[in-house]
Amino acid sequence: MRGVSLIILMCAALCSRGNIRLPAVIASNMVLQQRDSVKIWGWADPHEKITLTPSWDKKTYETTGSRDARWEINIATPAAGGPHTITLKGKNTIVLTNVMVGEVWICSGQSNMEMCGQWGLQDIKAELPTAHLQNVRFFHIPKTTAPYPQENCEGQWTACDSATLPSFSAVAYFFGKRLSKELNVPVGLIAASWGGTAAEIWTPGGIVHKDPVLAQAAKKIEPSGMCPYEPGYAFNAMIAPVTHYAIAGVIWYQGENNTGAASTYRRLFTAMIDSWRDAWQRDLPFYFVQIAPFVYRLKNTGALLREAQLQSATHHKTGMVVVTDLVADTHNVHPANKHDVGWRLANMALVNTYHKQGIPFQSPVFRNMDIQGKKAVVTFTGDKGLKIKGPVATEWLMAGPDRIFHPATISIRGQQVTVSSPMVKAPVAVRYGFRDAAMGNLFSGEGLPVSPFRTDSWDVAIK
Repeated sequence: MRGVSLIILMCAALCSRGNIRLPAVIASNMVLQQRDSVKIWGWADPHEKITLTPSWDKKTYETTGSRDARWEINIATPAAGGPHTITLKGKNTIVLTNVMVGEVWICSGQSNMEMCGQWGLQDIKAELPTAHLQNVRFFHIPKTTAPYPQENCEGQWTACDSATLPSFSAVAYFFGKRLSKELNVPVGLIAASWGGTAAEIWTPGGIVHKDPVLAQAAKKIEPSGMCPYEPGYAFNAMIAPVTHYAIAGVIWYQGENNTGAASTYRRLFTAMIDSWRDAWQRDLPFYFVQIAPFVYRLKNTGALLREAQLQSATHHKTGMVVVTDLVADTHNVHPANKHDVGWRLANMALVNTYHKQGIPFQSPVFRNMDIQGKKAVVTFTGDKGLKIKGPVATEWLMAGPDRIFHPATISIRGQQVTVSSPMVKAPVAVRYGFRDAAMGNLFSGEGLPVSPFRTDSWDVAIK
């Protein structure tokens, strides 16, 4: 009898030792968003008392495990700096070390965001000798799917160095490096990308399935042996687990796998952006890259997708980076220059999010057109003037009432371009760079490429 009682007591003691546990993203070496109320969360036994003490103010926060074995504590973070420690105590003790406070960004999309030094990028190879940047931290979420939103993911916070950089997103690295240098703060980069994925995969499934237009477009996603095609599956496993983690914003590079349904991409993409903002319960800035020139199998699909992205850039607190000049081979969907892509994204964030002055960040975009006799005067956004790189302007077309486009010539004055063609006596429409692989040569006075555009809304044949 005595032995049985002893066994019961031992079992009771073991059962009572419920350890507090943390998600992967809450760990040593992490970066927390500065001057914010950030959530620290995890799991513990119901009613287990938990205390949390950060080293920066030595204030002790308390909570208890819920009946669902969950807990969370909101703590106030200081201005950027570190390293700090955070001590958590329950029935066990966890000490998080080398914690920095600064700016945190999600970096997501498909293969052009996923590309890293292991893909043979010379830009990254050149960085390795000086890549020991303790103020730039990486958290890489591996490719994972789930039919329902998850609470945790795999991943580990690491400092940027020559060992960790080669396997991390090149665009994200160059973005974070520039932010850290210009703001003089630690920067945390959470990378969640997957080559070949459509935007539907990164959008909560309910958003897609409840919208008849988006649901129909989703059916056009061609199943691949390399990536998921079910709406929401990447969001559930790779984005949902970190939506409690306070961030400053999102950078995004995707679109190539939605060229087959460009007509609905704006609707999808803006819905995805809003769904992420809802998930974080924050009005996050969202900066994205317009897809690069490439010879697609079906003609005009790339041009139409870029147009949808241009239209999406009018959505609240978004910004679009144009990269038509950063391509060496239009038969390669993966341009090797990721340095300038990350740099341009960083410049956009520095101006729009961090209010820095004097940094060129915005490509001119079409504003309006005025027909003046046999000429069309096209006005662009911006105030730094326009210029042609090269001996003559390229990729300009003009059409009359017959809707047949002919090569056109231009003259520039300030933010206006006057377009004419000897083949068009009564201009109706103008197009610039409106081809899948077009690399036009019109730039802002500051050297940023003008986004491709068209003034008409005529049906475009896909063939």
